[in-house]
Amino acid sequence: MRQTRAIELGTGLFVLLGFAALFFLVTQISSRQFGFGAEGYRVSATFDQVGGLKVGAPVSMAGVTVGRVEGIEYDFDRYQARVTLRIDRRYDRIPEDSDAGIYTAGLLGGQYVGIGPGGSDTYLVDGAELQFTQSAVVLENLISKFLFSKAAEEGKE
Repeated sequence: MRQTRAIELGTGLFVLLGFAALFFLVTQISSRQFGFGAEGYRVSATFDQVGGLKVGAPVSMAGVTVGRVEGIEYDFDRYQARVTLRIDRRYDRIPEDSDAGIYTAGLLGGQYVGIGPGGSDTYLVDGAELQFTQSAVVLENLISKFLFSKAAEEGKE
């Protein structure tokens, strides 16, 4: 009887520690997301394809998170996706001719916006638009293009 009670207490303690660890991770992730709040400036970019990009995804330069994706909407005039980026005000020297691309973090990771610096002496300001963009690579499109090219090669033989 005493051994059963010890096992039950150990299991309960293990479950309690698991919930505490989960709570800690949730607070760390949410506090990191809200670190780029109202302080900063908005920049927009249009893409042909945003893939699985989500609101709240990081915006980075050289691997450093400089902002977050604030909004994604469809632009009926251009027939493209317009992505609004909120850049932290500490990063106020991003050249206006910089480019933006949508990348995947790791093999199964989420997508993020990467900004490559341009060479201009003038910098992005609130309301600016990044002119040079590279859309997300969608795996299904790559596979279909590969299969189509293989079928075309076999048809020539």
